Amino acid sequence: MGKIYRYLYIVIFLIFLVWMIFLDTHSLKIHHELNQEVDKLEVQKKELIHLIEKDQKSIQQLKSKDSLEHFARENYGHKKEDETIFYIEFEDSLDPQ
Repeated sequence: MGKIYRYLYIVIFLIFLVWMIFLDTHSLKIHHELNQEVDKLEVQKKELIHLIEKDQKSIQQLKSKDSLEHFARENYGHKKEDETIFYIEFEDSLDPQ
């Protein structure tokens, strides 16, 4: 009779172990997937923090009027009232049309 109870305990323990590792809502598999997601989000957070710092440096640089004017000229083609701007485009020799 003692051996039957021993085997019963072992079978119940194995069923419990399989349940906890694979089937439960708090299983090790789900914890592993959640840890991978957390790692991915931490990397994304670091990238966004770096981007924010870069933007803050750009904002600090654009606070002076000269640098703001320089930025507007280069990126948006702004000009002064009495100024004429010529855009020179070179035809690419590798692209025959």
